[in-house]
Amino acid sequence: MTASGVLVAVSIVSWWSDRATGPLLALDVTTGVLGWMLTPLLLHRPVLATAMLTALAALSPAVTPPATIGALQVARRPRFPVAIGVAAAGVAAHAIQGAWRSNPGMSYGWWLILITIGYGALLGWGAWAQAREALISSLHERARRAEAEQGRRVAEARMLERRKIAHEMHDVLAHRLSLLATFAGAMEYRPDSPPEQLSRAAGVVRDGVHQALEELREVISLLREDEVESDGSRPQPVLADVPRLVEESRDAGTAVQLRSTVEEPGAAPPAVARTAYRVIQEGLTNARKHAAGQPVSVALRGGPGAGLEISLVNPLVVSGAPGFSGGAGLVGLTERVSLAGGRLDHEAIDGEFRLHASLPWPS
Repeated sequence: MTASGVLVAVSIVSWWSDRATGPLLALDVTTGVLGWMLTPLLLHRPVLATAMLTALAALSPAVTPPATIGALQVARRPRFPVAIGVAAAGVAAHAIQGAWRSNPGMSYGWWLILITIGYGALLGWGAWAQAREALISSLHERARRAEAEQGRRVAEARMLERRKIAHEMHDVLAHRLSLLATFAGAMEYRPDSPPEQLSRAAGVVRDGVHQALEELREVISLLREDEVESDGSRPQPVLADVPRLVEESRDAGTAVQLRSTVEEPGAAPPAVARTAYRVIQEGLTNARKHAAGQPVSVALRGGPGAGLEISLVNPLVVSGAPGFSGGAGLVGLTERVSLAGGRLDHEAIDGEFRLHASLPWPS
């Protein structure tokens, strides 16, 4: 509103600076004040306010600034045909103004051409602003939907993992735990049994507990295995299978450099070996999918008591960092490493995608 008032005042001063004052000065001041007072209405009723300002512009050049501001406000609204009508009305109003209040510094024809060009520019400006706002709104909506979809996929991946845990635990552990409950119940209700029977039952319970714990570890470590053999068992990869995995990637066209300084690889615990194998497998798969043709560096080091360190590095490509395919792959890999007691980190830095995993390896 302040800008409108300043422009109205400048218009009045510039018009009467080289003219003798007369009755029209009072008309310009009155219409200028009315135009300035109508300017706030442009924010709430732009079409009505602009129509009133356009009518006043036919009487006085002092209302030209707020009338053009109103035309711009209407042009920024979705109803573009209305904006065209308002612009045409503005040109007509200024044609009337110029007909009875001629500008001595310019011919009427050129003046009308400039007015028409000005209103056309206002229409174009308004259309551009409207399209820009629509684009920004669309991008915000797409980002919101992408974020919601990402969250949904991650939630679904975690829910699927929980379902697999429950299913595997029920299938693998229910039978063994029921046997343990039977032997424990017998020991509770027959405390007067011969010592050798109690000792044997206690040994069965102890062995059953150890087997149940081992099977629990197996269940957790095998939750996300992809291949199941026909007899229902799953393959158990070890560190010695990593060179074969690397050769498969090389046969597929990926240049893989393998550096291994692992001490006693055959002594790695099964869970550590399987997790390490899956980390390397997932890293090579992501490199093939998202950085095809780029070399991959794989490094393994560690040993009993020192833990196992796994690093995969490959150059980034223009399309983005490898491993981003909705997020479920790295989410599952992170959960796998966490279940094994380790830590997984990944980052894109210095033009490279780096995947690093640390796994505990008891001595």
